[in-house]
Amino acid sequence: MVFVPFTIAGEEVTARLEKTKRHFAEAVLLSVEKSSPHRVTPECPYFTACGGCSYQHIAYERQLAIKAAQVEQTLRRIGRLTVVPMRPIVPSPPYHYRSRIRVHARDGAVGFHAFGSREIVDIARCPIASEPVNAALRALRRRGSLPDGDYTLREEGRAEYFEQTNDHVAAEMLSVIESLVLRGGRLLIDAYCGAGFFAKRLRGRFANVIGIEANPAAVERARNGALPGETYRCGDVALLLGRILEENDLASTTLILDPPAAGVAKSVLGLLAALPPAEILYVSCDPATLARDVAALSARYRVDSVTPLDMFPQTAGIEVIARMETHPR
Repeated sequence: MVFVPFTIAGEEVTARLEKTKRHFAEAVLLSVEKSSPHRVTPECPYFTACGGCSYQHIAYERQLAIKAAQVEQTLRRIGRLTVVPMRPIVPSPPYHYRSRIRVHARDGAVGFHAFGSREIVDIARCPIASEPVNAALRALRRRGSLPDGDYTLREEGRAEYFEQTNDHVAAEMLSVIESLVLRGGRLLIDAYCGAGFFAKRLRGRFANVIGIEANPAAVERARNGALPGETYRCGDVALLLGRILEENDLASTTLILDPPAAGVAKSVLGLLAALPPAEILYVSCDPATLARDVAALSARYRVDSVTPLDMFPQTAGIEVIARMETHPR
C-alpha cells in the first residue's frame, strides 16, 4: 500500500516514492492525471505547504462521507463492533470556524509547521480561522521582530483553559448530548468537565450534578453561578470518580466522559467495569482511542449510537459521541 497525500480515491496520479516501510510506503504527489469529481480548488494559498489542513482539495460533502466512514471502520477494526449504530454526521461551516489557533515564530517567520517537517510556513491569513483570530494574527505580525516561540491567538473573551474551537459544532454537540441522555436520571457526573460545558446545559435534567476537572481555573469558572445540587471537584478523574460511583445509585447515574485525545486511563476503565453507571456518553476527538476504550468496556456496556461531528473541517480530525448503556453479564 502506498500513501499519497492530497489525492482522492479513484484518481490517477504521478507520484515519487519517498519512504518504504514494512507494511506500507509513502510518496509525494507530482501531478494528477485523472481528477476525481470530488476535487475542488483549495481556498488557502498555503495548502500542501502548510501542515495544518489535509482535505482542502476535497469537496466538503465528500469530506463528511470520508470521515463518517473512517469512524465506522475504526470502531469495527479496533473496537471489535460487528454492527456500528451510526447516526448522520453533524456538519460545520467549512471555513472561518476556528476561535483559537497557535502559531509559531522562528527567524522572522510567523505561521504553522510545514507539511511533514518542523519548518515554519509564513502565514498572513488562515482561512479556517475566524476573522477576529485573523485580526489578532495581523496584529501579531505588525509587532515586527518577535522572540522565537509559540503564540496562542484567540477571540476576545475566550478562556485560557481548554474550550472547543468551533462554536457552531460545539452548540450542535450540546444538542446531541441533550437528545441522547436518558430520562429520569438523578445524578449526572461530568468527567473532564472543563468549566462545566455539558453539566450546565443538562443540570435542569438531574437532581444532582458533579463535575470533575483537573484545571483549577476551569473549576473556579464552573463554580461561578452553580445552582443547588451542582458541584465541581478539582482533581484527577482516576482518583475522584470511584468514590462518587460508590456513594450513588448506579441505575440512575449518567456519566459523560470527555477525555483528552489519549483517551480514558486504564484505572478509570477498571472502575467503570466494576461500578457501571446506567449510561455513558463518551465524547472523543480520537476515534482510535475511543474504539480502544469501547473494546475494553464491551463486557459491561453495549454501544447504542455513534454520532460523528465535523469539529475540524479541512483536516482529518473528527469528534465523536458514543452512547453506551449497561447490559447484563
